[in-house]
Amino acid sequence: MTGVPAPYTTRVAVGEQDLAACFQVRKDVFVGEQSVPEEIEYDALDAVAVHVLAVAADGTALGTGRLLHGPEAVGRTGGDLAVGSLGRLAVTARARGLGVGAALVRAIEDAARERGLTAVDLHAQTHALGFYERLGYAVYGPEFPDAGIPHRAMRRPL
Repeated sequence: MTGVPAPYTTRVAVGEQDLAACFQVRKDVFVGEQSVPEEIEYDALDAVAVHVLAVAADGTALGTGRLLHGPEAVGRTGGDLAVGSLGRLAVTARARGLGVGAALVRAIEDAARERGLTAVDLHAQTHALGFYERLGYAVYGPEFPDAGIPHRAMRRPL
């Protein structure tokens, strides 16, 4: 298969260049592929979130995700300050099927552990439930729409 990226690494995003790469991946996937309005894709929480980036050996951004923790996460975690919120997980079309998404989830979990959190919650698009279940997340609560896309809440203890 041509166009498959070389081996990749994940890291917490540092600096403007990394953040720009994270935001571009999100724009390509959520705005470009899934038609999420750009004005709701980015929010004030981006300024306080821990962003994680997956990059190919040549520096090409392959995926991203973010972790909210502390007061910024309580609206998504039922008010529990010991629970982080994983969100905005996106993998570029050319990098899908290579394990990038799972590597990003694990990197976000590592960042949560480093901050003393005991669990991670997320709001999964319903088509992705199996992906998160394979990573140890369990569904709770009813289905709900987010940006016009059906979602379910999930949690994994760390």
